[in-house]
Amino acid sequence: MTITHQDELEALQEIGRICANTMQAMAKAIEPGITTAELDAIGRAYMEREGAMSAPQSTYDFPGATCISVNEEIAHGIPGTRAIRTGDLVNIDVSASKNGYFADTGATFRSGVVHPRLDRLCRDGKRATQIGMAQVASDRPLAGIGKAIGRFANERGYTLIQNLASHGIGHSLHEEPKEIATWPTRGEKRRINKGLVLTVEPFLSTGGLWAEGGEDDWTLYASPSAPCVQYEHTVVATDTGPLIVTLPG
Repeated sequence: MTITHQDELEALQEIGRICANTMQAMAKAIEPGITTAELDAIGRAYMEREGAMSAPQSTYDFPGATCISVNEEIAHGIPGTRAIRTGDLVNIDVSASKNGYFADTGATFRSGVVHPRLDRLCRDGKRATQIGMAQVASDRPLAGIGKAIGRFANERGYTLIQNLASHGIGHSLHEEPKEIATWPTRGEKRRINKGLVLTVEPFLSTGGLWAEGGEDDWTLYASPSAPCVQYEHTVVATDTGPLIVTLPG
């Protein structure tokens, strides 16, 4: 999607705020003993109150309103009976639509005090996303996103999951430009046009390189097995940089 009118931007910002507020409501409820299904119910209720629809459910028939991934699960975790414990990393990924506009956001949250190495990983994961977003502007190369994130990851001794990419979004959950790498690539010649709507969502890890499926049809795990965090925003490319639409408010 390319934004060309103010009403389009306002509609995108509305669903972006709903996604961000949904994620924050869920994050505030994280405590030892709460199950991922209970967290998901909080997110579902918030979206319904705001007149929004879960994008994973409406698009892919995902068995939850949101994706909640704990510790070894790095993406697309199915909400269920798993209880959160102190020291867990809990990734919440919220995508939704309203009036034909889609937005997508995610973050990894700490349940109480976590190991210092995991605390550092969370802080650096958020920084990696900020570095990637800083490359988004009119007529900039798409490959610049992954190049900048890759440089940061390498300097800090991390790896990046290389088969979970950012993507275009706006009128649907996943649209052109598809497969926007958040790791360094060769041969990527596409450029960012003014008004382009896309996500920036690197998966930063202490050793994982690939996402692999497990016993169900959804949940993904790092291979080689290693802690991994994800932070994600939906942004619009402008002449002066990224306009983040998935901010709470």
